[in-house]
Amino acid sequence: MPITPATATHSSSEGTEEAILLELVDEKGVTTGTAEKLAAHQPPGQLHRAFSVFLFDERGRLLLQQRALGKYHSPGVWSNTCCGHPYPGEAPFAAASRRTYEELGVSPSLLAEAGTVRYNHPDPASGLVEQEYNHLFVGLVQAALGPDPEEVASTAFVTAAELAERHAQDPFSAWFMTVLDAARPAIRELTGPSAGW
Repeated sequence: MPITPATATHSSSEGTEEAILLELVDEKGVTTGTAEKLAAHQPPGQLHRAFSVFLFDERGRLLLQQRALGKYHSPGVWSNTCCGHPYPGEAPFAAASRRTYEELGVSPSLLAEAGTVRYNHPDPASGLVEQEYNHLFVGLVQAALGPDPEEVASTAFVTAAELAERHAQDPFSAWFMTVLDAARPAIRELTGPSAGW
């Protein structure tokens, strides 16, 4: 993982990993405190700040990622281009850009805010709960991908029709359709009406 100012503050001087903290929020998205990442996802879940990124190629196809099999939460399922959690005090836009690069080896182009969505999605497979106040972003991918295999098992560019077919047969993250539907107005603005989103 590349060391950035945000990630550098989360490693100790001995090189051991410190607990990753998430930013807890209220129903309006106002910060109320912090919690350790896994603890925030234990049932019933603590409402925390998150982000979801949707990147498209020049043909209006959505970049999906299949989460690595080694991930503790929702391993092996397909989901949007990138999703995660800002560090406490980190702007969601900065976190979205940082994690997209860390996971996929590419920096988004024309990344724009696409609103927020609040949801509560239990994950039956892991028993964990996603209680999230999620900041949405849409943009373009205009460079070759270089996925980190510890984060990403596979990637695919799909049209709206191909996504519908894939979603009917492959496992997707519990939050995927919620964040996609919330981001659709911004996605349509970015990709144009002919892309079918």
